[in-house]
Amino acid sequence: MSGRAESSASGKALPSEIWVLVGAAFVIAIGFGLVAPVLPQFARSFGVGVAAASAIVSAFALMRLLFAPVSGRLVQRLGERWVYLSGLVIVSVSTGASALAQTYWQLLALRSVGGIGSTMFTVSSLALVIRLSPPEQRGRVSGLWSTSFLVGSVSGPLVGGALAGLGLRAPFLIYAAALLAVSAAVYLSLRHSHLAAPEVSGELRVMTFRQALARPAYRAVLWSNFANGAAIFGVRMALVPLLVVEVLRQPAGMAGVALTAFAAGNVAVLFLSGRLSDRWGRKPFLVVGSLVCALGTAGLGYSPNFGWLLVTSVVAGLGSGMLTPTQQAALADILGPKARGGPVLAGFQMAADLGTVLGPIAVGALAQYTSYGPALAVTGALLAVAGVAWLVVPETLRGHTAEVETDHVAAVPCDDAEYQLAHRAADECEESREPVHDERPTSSTGSRR
Repeated sequence: MSGRAESSASGKALPSEIWVLVGAAFVIAIGFGLVAPVLPQFARSFGVGVAAASAIVSAFALMRLLFAPVSGRLVQRLGERWVYLSGLVIVSVSTGASALAQTYWQLLALRSVGGIGSTMFTVSSLALVIRLSPPEQRGRVSGLWSTSFLVGSVSGPLVGGALAGLGLRAPFLIYAAALLAVSAAVYLSLRHSHLAAPEVSGELRVMTFRQALARPAYRAVLWSNFANGAAIFGVRMALVPLLVVEVLRQPAGMAGVALTAFAAGNVAVLFLSGRLSDRWGRKPFLVVGSLVCALGTAGLGYSPNFGWLLVTSVVAGLGSGMLTPTQQAALADILGPKARGGPVLAGFQMAADLGTVLGPIAVGALAQYTSYGPALAVTGALLAVAGVAWLVVPETLRGHTAEVETDHVAAVPCDDAEYQLAHRAADECEESREPVHDERPTSSTGSRR
């Protein structure tokens, strides 16, 4: 495709369904940011210790991890919309009930149920975004979606601070109501959508986890998402606050400043890197993003003062901002919009969740027996390995031109000949049954505009 055609494609208006999902992600992230800061305090109000209060957070993450394969199979069998809406309702009901909990064990059980609903809407929303994204705009959509989550996550605690006078139970009720409103909005917006409608049997292609795992790009995606989860969502959140207080001798509130510096670097490049990856390919951003994030993460542990910590936090945020949306776009390239791959998406999510759970435990133990420097250097090494892996993996955007011209036919790298032949056979079978016509239905085209 020519540069002019690419520019024109990237400038097209996104389908309205994408904006619905982006808006929903923003509201969900704000609500989670409301609840997360008060959850440990709420647990402690039942007279339990710090370990038991921390277990409330771990239970939610553990249920996400354990239920992810089931969520993938549900998406495979029932479709994305049903699983997405069901997950939102489950989290809404369990969160609202948490506000009414009278004992610690009730709260623990309800948060565990919420973890199940969370993984349902996470896997299915990613599947919907992949299927609804025009192939030539996948990076742009991934960047937009990631930015909405980030801005919502940063805004949530700010809104929560303004509502602090309402007590510890109020954030749960507000989040529950917001999730119900999002569920209703998504249902009303997508119920008549041609793009979001379940695929008919003749159009549906299924990609299994084993098929995806046979492809080098998917293996690289799993590792980079594991490293990203361990470094960004696990180790950084666990160790940076301790590093600020115990090593740099700063007030506890300055830990929030360091985390905000990371978010600032992140949001500065999230959308731009995703959009540019549609034009220049995924690999440059995956390689550079992994290595820059590795450098910033390793540098955190050797900070001689708070100013250095802020600089390295911004550097790590810039790297993560290049990596996160681009690896989601690479996953979309692998799967394609006409293939249903619930287990493939569940594996992607599980990789990050596993890193989030294991990273703080392993690296925290290393920091305890050595120091923060070696511990964060090892964390950075995980990201560096991901960057090296992407160097030798085929570009997932290799079939970009053919993909656009054949209306969202999933791009298949040349090293997977068996899967390529399977797609060709499916295409020939469809052509033999149906007359040749413009593959873009009028309603779909209208929706895209």
